[in-house]
Amino acid sequence: MSILNVENLSHGFGDRAIFHNVSFRLLKGEHIGLIGANGEGKSTFMNIITGKLMPDEGIVEWAKNARVGYLDQHSVLQKGMSIKDVLTSAFDFLYEGEARMTELCTKMGEADDRELAAMMDEFGQLQDMLDMYDFYSINSKVDEIASALGLSELGTNRDVTELSGGQRTKVLLGKLLLQKPDILLLDEPTNYLDTAHIEWLKKYLQTYENAFIVISHDIPFLNSVVNLIYHMENGNLTRYVGDYNKFLEVYEVKKSQLEAAYKRQQQEISDLKDFVARNKSRVATRNMAMSRQKKLDKMEVIELAKERPKPEFHFKEARASSRFIFTCEGLVIGYDSPLTKPFTFSMERGEKIVFKGANGIGKTTLLKSIIGLVPPLKGRVTLGDYLYQGYFEQEMSGAKNNTCIEELWCSFPSWTQYEVRSALAKCGLTTKHIESPVRVLSGGEQAKVRLCKLIHCETNLLLLDEPTNHLDVEAKDELKRALIEYNGSIVLICHEPEFYEDFATKVIDISNISLKIS
Repeated sequence: MSILNVENLSHGFGDRAIFHNVSFRLLKGEHIGLIGANGEGKSTFMNIITGKLMPDEGIVEWAKNARVGYLDQHSVLQKGMSIKDVLTSAFDFLYEGEARMTELCTKMGEADDRELAAMMDEFGQLQDMLDMYDFYSINSKVDEIASALGLSELGTNRDVTELSGGQRTKVLLGKLLLQKPDILLLDEPTNYLDTAHIEWLKKYLQTYENAFIVISHDIPFLNSVVNLIYHMENGNLTRYVGDYNKFLEVYEVKKSQLEAAYKRQQQEISDLKDFVARNKSRVATRNMAMSRQKKLDKMEVIELAKERPKPEFHFKEARASSRFIFTCEGLVIGYDSPLTKPFTFSMERGEKIVFKGANGIGKTTLLKSIIGLVPPLKGRVTLGDYLYQGYFEQEMSGAKNNTCIEELWCSFPSWTQYEVRSALAKCGLTTKHIESPVRVLSGGEQAKVRLCKLIHCETNLLLLDEPTNHLDVEAKDELKRALIEYNGSIVLICHEPEFYEDFATKVIDISNISLKIS
């Protein structure tokens, strides 16, 4: 049974075409991974099928009464709403049904027999809906999900705008699970989630009975939960049966076959053109030349997919720092209240340290306290001499109305336009990306702009807060290579062991010093 039909979909931003004449069909129970490089239009596709964005052309048709749950990577939670308010909002449609029943009861006293029969019928349908979704046990359901996701320990009356990125993701996930939609749409759900909750989500999706579409660059996660891959590339959407590894295997074979066919055809075209050029003016061979020209005119020319620029990251290195990068003595970090117990540790030149642990326990705050952006509540941090720091924040700050060129010029005002364009291109951004406002770029493209600024600053200490979030597979692999090559010191926050295990000299679990429960 088809839940969603998309036919002949085309869309773009200005002169930048995202996809052209795309068709897609979602069947009941399908578990789909939607993949593609940064900027290929995955999130745009999700926004179109959920009605947040109108396509330039094409038809999007959902099955009647299909209920859709969407976890958007850019979801914003309203200030003033508590965790419980957001979770309970999953049942808004049921509260609306209850309100309608109350309204019907009020009107029944004044209705004639025909109106009364219609009202009674509607009342019965609404009552059946409330019973089907266990309306009268909503509070216990909310408490159960809040407990499973570790939200109860945070306090369900806590304002959602006070939460970390991972905690907000958990709240939005909890809301989706309570909604029990016919289809789940998950846009990079593992971003900001800690290892324990990625595992929890993995197990949940493995046993999920309904259909879902998940966008992710986390290959182990995709391999464990999907049975179909839709690959978005150069404006097209192609279906592959199996997990990501199976897709890669088939994709490489198809790519090799297409390249071989392209070479054969190019040779044939060259031979035909040569024959026509040599024989069209001779009376004896003119007819043969015209015949070959007709063949050329009718030939359906094979076109190879445009190669996307591969990112290249090479961090500029400053002079060596002193032996100790920093020393923390009796340090307690936090804002209004402490996040950690007092702790003491130090970092030496050349170390590559990873902070790991659950969301909201203070990893980002610790990073900011070390470099002086957040003052410690107790204790002190002593920085070494000759430090040249490079800081990569979780999210982009600043004026997102700037184009990529303007964004880079803010940091490097003496550069020529050629130098700016070359630097951005080397980070995997195309001309159309480079000339676009930062706000219309995908999360991965924005991350590449920030990395572009970082790699062109001379540093001997890199502080990286979840740099792999949003990055596609190629960019992630290239960043890993660059960090292995880097001779300076690194402090990294990351939930992906496969990313850092080849270069980390020390992994510190912040849970051991945290006062917070994940």
